[in-house]
Amino acid sequence: MSAIDDLLQVMKDLRHPENGCPWDIRQTSASIAPYTLDETHELLDAIERDDTDNLKEELGDLLFNIVFHARIAEEKGQFDFDDVAAGITEKMRRRHPHVFGDERDKKHSDESLSRQWQELKKQEKSGREPAPLGGDSASSSAMYRARQIQQEAARFGFDWPDINPVFDKLEEELAELKHAFGTGDKQSISDELGDLVFVCVNLARHAGINAEISLRGTNQKFLRRFAYVQQEMQAAGIEMEQQQLEQMEGFWQDSKERVG
Repeated sequence: MSAIDDLLQVMKDLRHPENGCPWDIRQTSASIAPYTLDETHELLDAIERDDTDNLKEELGDLLFNIVFHARIAEEKGQFDFDDVAAGITEKMRRRHPHVFGDERDKKHSDESLSRQWQELKKQEKSGREPAPLGGDSASSSAMYRARQIQQEAARFGFDWPDINPVFDKLEEELAELKHAFGTGDKQSISDELGDLVFVCVNLARHAGINAEISLRGTNQKFLRRFAYVQQEMQAAGIEMEQQQLEQMEGFWQDSKERVG
């Protein structure tokens, strides 16, 4: 028995209506969706930390979630894991004609490959009921969903021609946020802050950067620098409190050179 067959059997045993695990038996795709998202984030964290051992473990956790979803669908007579694997294999071959097609061409640029991918995707979906803008990403993080919405809108031509107007929009939204803070209206502040973040995501998209990954990198950078500040404050015998902000800021500036 292969490793994947063994895993499929474990999942089948866990879901057995008489001898399985009560918790696993109760689950639906909707109920385990949050766990799937959590495992995806943990996988990204392992990649960012270049933690090979943890990467292997997190890939296994995510694979288990995929097997879980497939098993639930199989019990409903919808599809099984083999259907999932066969479907993605066929799709990848179809969307890579420059590799698997009769006329192979490996000299494509990333831009031309992206256009080819979108065109093939469009052909596949022709005749289907069009989904509402951003309608297929409701469970994604808000930042990821913003990028998806912007990309979809751009396909209809609703996009700035270059990055310069996005900077102008950024300044406009920042001014509106400052005004909202002046009013003290929390709803207005929330609205304007959301608009500013949305533009930041658009700025990243125009720069060819994934804002979600960028922010995750900043989170890790902050944690490294803050740990350095804590370490230096402790070594100096100084309490970490608001009154010592100037000293903490000094160590923070040092951390930029010491820990990156």
